[in-house]
Amino acid sequence: MDYTKNTGTGELNNSGKDSRPAALTANADQVAAMLGVSVRQVWRLHATGRLPRAIRLGHCVRWRKAELEAFVEAGCPTRQEWEAMHVS
Repeated sequence: MDYTKNTGTGELNNSGKDSRPAALTANADQVAAMLGVSVRQVWRLHATGRLPRAIRLGHCVRWRKAELEAFVEAGCPTRQEWEAMHVS
């Protein structure tokens, strides 16, 4: 059987495909990879309000992937501008 490398996103089936659905959130390491910056820079951006508001799952800090993608498409506004754009 031909197995591909398990990247920690889920279990692999015999065809090498991940059998779990894609994660809806990203941790700081994943956000850094998505944005092409260091993890330290992600925390700086978060602390200065230059990223969308993170969510907490227990002690874990996560960002919604779809929101990050929309945030980048919008030109990376400040958190205050971003939240004002999404007030209903």
